[in-house]
Amino acid sequence: MTGSELMASGEVQWLVWSVLLTALYWVPYILNELAVAGVFGAVAHKAPWTIELAGWAQRARRAHANQVENLVVFAPLAILVPLTGLGTAATAMAAMIFFFARLAHFVVYTAGVPVLRTLTFAVGVGCQVFLALVLLGLV
Repeated sequence: MTGSELMASGEVQWLVWSVLLTALYWVPYILNELAVAGVFGAVAHKAPWTIELAGWAQRARRAHANQVENLVVFAPLAILVPLTGLGTAATAMAAMIFFFARLAHFVVYTAGVPVLRTLTFAVGVGCQVFLALVLLGLV
């Protein structure tokens, strides 16, 4: 499989969107940090975790960390599926659902909605499990 074929797969395209989303998740809580500590305080502070962020910003920071943890699992699966020739419409759909579940997870986690937070997390994990089962030849 060539690099362009790999990039054309739905799984890898949704992986790239997921990476981009992860790269942007720091923006909301950093804006809160800037509002609380000021520009100089935020950029010069040696221990940024000691700045008292608003509750929503603390949750956004934790949601961002959770996204990074899940990306570590999702990324190799999303790359291996097309590399092994096992990509289908269903695996591409699972990658897409993962993206939207993780976006929803960030929003509801930041908003402090407990039940929806767990459900969106579970949907994302379910997508990862599905991709793993495809790779194992169990689905």
